[in-house]
Amino acid sequence: MAPTPSLLANRYEVGELLGRGGMAEVHRGVDTRLGRTVAVKVLRADLASDPAFQARFRREAQSAASLNHPSVVAVYDTGEDVTDSGDRVPFIVMEHVVGQTLREVLHARGGADDDDAHRRDGGPAPTAAGLDPTEAAEVTAGVLDALEYSHRAGIVHRDIKPANVMVTRSGVVKVMDFGIARALADAAATMTQTQAVVGTAQYLSPEQARGETVDARSDLYSTGCLLYELLTGRPPFVGDSAVSVAYQHVRETAPPPSTLAPALPEALDRVVMKALAKDREDRYPDAGAFRDDLRTAVAGGRVTAPVVGLAAAGGAASPATRVVPATGPDAFRARTSDPTRTVTIGRVEEQDEPRGRRAGGYVLLALAVVAVFVLAALGVSRLLTEPDSTAVQVQVPSIVDAAREQAKADVEGAGLVYSERTRQDDADEGTVVDQSPTGGTTVDERDTVTVTVSEGPGQVAVPELRGQNQDQAAQSLRDVRLRLGEVTTEDDPDVPDGGVISSDPGAGTDVAPGTAVDLVVSSGQVALPDLTGQDYRDARDEVLALGLDAVVEFEESETTQDEVIRQDPAAGTVSQGTVVTLVASQQVQPEPTATTPSTEPAPTDSAPTGSQPAPTGDGP
Repeated sequence: MAPTPSLLANRYEVGELLGRGGMAEVHRGVDTRLGRTVAVKVLRADLASDPAFQARFRREAQSAASLNHPSVVAVYDTGEDVTDSGDRVPFIVMEHVVGQTLREVLHARGGADDDDAHRRDGGPAPTAAGLDPTEAAEVTAGVLDALEYSHRAGIVHRDIKPANVMVTRSGVVKVMDFGIARALADAAATMTQTQAVVGTAQYLSPEQARGETVDARSDLYSTGCLLYELLTGRPPFVGDSAVSVAYQHVRETAPPPSTLAPALPEALDRVVMKALAKDREDRYPDAGAFRDDLRTAVAGGRVTAPVVGLAAAGGAASPATRVVPATGPDAFRARTSDPTRTVTIGRVEEQDEPRGRRAGGYVLLALAVVAVFVLAALGVSRLLTEPDSTAVQVQVPSIVDAAREQAKADVEGAGLVYSERTRQDDADEGTVVDQSPTGGTTVDERDTVTVTVSEGPGQVAVPELRGQNQDQAAQSLRDVRLRLGEVTTEDDPDVPDGGVISSDPGAGTDVAPGTAVDLVVSSGQVALPDLTGQDYRDARDEVLALGLDAVVEFEESETTQDEVIRQDPAAGTVSQGTVVTLVASQQVQPEPTATTPSTEPAPTDSAPTGSQPAPTGDGP
């Protein structure tokens, strides 16, 4: 229902319904003061009296309003409206984005649906594949750009999914719906709120499903699920219910994307499976690292993600096991992210064993599944995370900054398995720059320690900086591990004041990280030549070629017609956009001569003239 315009009408005209989500309706609107089209998001009237939904809605406004990034839907205004029944309904005025959600894009390609994906049995992929790998990577890179920015601002999204990502007609990615976002510093930012699951089952990280504290790497897991679906047309886990999907996120390993889309390169498998690691320490450390590895994979380069092992290739849930909905008194009902819906966990049935041998297994397996999700709903993860008391525990050595050989000896000397990967880094070649698990962590003996070793700084390409201002250029250089060098100014009619004209080394040049790049920036001035003596048409064209405006005036003069006799301003340095007045010659016309009429009679043909004798009638 459209909001009652008691408060909104003071500033906004609210029009057609654009969409209806889980807790809100979005209408097209017009800001009557600024004359721009906006989107007005209003909490559904039937949820207006629920304090939890009101708080979540307000938190969305606060979270998104604190972010100013091209890949985050901007929030312009927020407030409360009053319905006819007297309920106070919060609203958010946002940037109006013309485009499609990724969910709509996937529907158009024949992909999975958030509402029905969990009801499929996890068998073959849909007949229509996902996006082209390059297209999927660029869309995901846009999402990671937004997450990199929001994470730096201390905000974790917690609900990354196709329905919350829009692609504009020009291909710009926009992340929206920070409705369940939390500050990273909030220690209570877990999956559960008043025993309700927060998030969407297909894209929940394992720690969300277990009710643990959420951090930025939880968003990276959800983004990995998103990328998986963009590449294959379906989420990494599907099942009969939201709870069974959540269980798979905790306990099962998704099949690599190439098992569903065989044409995908092996490097993309590695990137996706690293993002989907159960242990967040094994995922990418931040959104930027994920994005860089993803683009490297699509470009055919060498990625930092480890090779997908046999466990990943064969770790999908066994088809012999399925969750059967229970209808009797043993059914356990757990709330999902929508408080108006419940999902039912029933008995787990092994299909291949004789009935007489399965009876006891039914009870034990059903109790195990129920126990896992009771603990998740209560935010307790002890059952899933406590180490095996029978295993020998050892402490992981701290090996960051150590040489490769020393690190390997320390890890193996502690009774652990050494696994190495490399990446380009500013550290000296062969130096350990990262490890997982971190030093001091207690793990089981023979656990694997993944060690990242520097390949050296390598080379980076100088980015294209022309037209950027000095601050933007400095940031672009920092983004590729270069630094700003000497800055000089130069007159240039084509580049605005303060814009970069050129760089040294030039754009596209490969240099070592840390190299200083000198810039030449526009002074905002133009050298105006002396145009006097030229034909005004040539002079005018010369002024326009300098990016200046020209006005031509004419003045009577004895000089050559149309010749410039004066200019304003005179020759010299002028500011861009200056209007140059050209005064051209218009020759003086001679005064007409006055004539006096004659009083003598006009001569006739018969009268002789001068002294010539008149002719006679005699012949010659």
